[in-house]
Amino acid sequence: MHRVAVLAIDGVVGFDLSIPCQVFTTAPGYEVRVCAERRVIATAAGRQLFRISADYRLDDALEADTVIVPGVDPDRPPPPRAVRVVRQAADRGARVASICTGAFLLAAAGLLDGRTATTHWVLADQLAAEYPAVTVDPSILFVDNGKVLTSAGVAAGLDLCLHLVRRDRGAVVAADTARMIVMPPQREGGQAQFIERHQPIDDTDALAPALQWMQDNLDTPMTIADIAARAAMSTRTLSRHFRAHTGTTPAQWLTHRRLQRARELLETTDLPVDRIALTSGFGSIETMRHHFARHVGTTPTSYRAAFRSRNA
Repeated sequence: MHRVAVLAIDGVVGFDLSIPCQVFTTAPGYEVRVCAERRVIATAAGRQLFRISADYRLDDALEADTVIVPGVDPDRPPPPRAVRVVRQAADRGARVASICTGAFLLAAAGLLDGRTATTHWVLADQLAAEYPAVTVDPSILFVDNGKVLTSAGVAAGLDLCLHLVRRDRGAVVAADTARMIVMPPQREGGQAQFIERHQPIDDTDALAPALQWMQDNLDTPMTIADIAARAAMSTRTLSRHFRAHTGTTPAQWLTHRRLQRARELLETTDLPVDRIALTSGFGSIETMRHHFARHVGTTPTSYRAAFRSRNA
């Protein structure tokens, strides 16, 4: 069992705290422990709303394989004991991740120095000013630095936790977990945070048929004109609505879905790599290798070998 410790610091954001508890108790192969400074702590979401009790102490997080720091009040000094526990857990080899303003505690522990990190876009400038050794990117959903991960505000914590499940258990288990918690297909970490200042346009129904057609025909070459025709929109209107609805472009959305299909096939079948390249829509091994190198950081063959070795 992979042990996950979720830190409950006084003033923790209740929703952030519940996200990893829900995801990692839904996915198989995890044991979740909520580790708190004291038996009963207060939560906050702008103001104190309720209190929770926890069965584990902060020091119990030192036994975890993954330590997750939910959102905390960025205007309060990080509790020294929590900073120490996070630093010691990382030194011992644990994977450490933050949700939203939990990045401030990771930064205080020195774990983000020299790394790119993210947090809620409203507080990105504050994080960068207080911790100049950290490269803060306010435009993305989450950053995976291997052993240290950070995510943007609130719901981006769901994307981060599903990403961790995918890393640990594979694409199929991550997809099953997303379905169980009624989440849409996983958003990639590099996808934009939804920070549009204008009133969002409700184009869900208009885009849904086109998105489903794209998903069902990943192995078919398609242009933006083809997608626009499916959506009954001009290409300019499609591009604008697509960005507002998904946070990315049609081409990037297709690439990420094709990568997801290829990873699932590499994980779950013995199909030759050239066949997978065709089935997932890349057309050639060379094109698939290019996108794997750019987005996954390895080759398809190495990915298959590493995944099977990890799950043997």
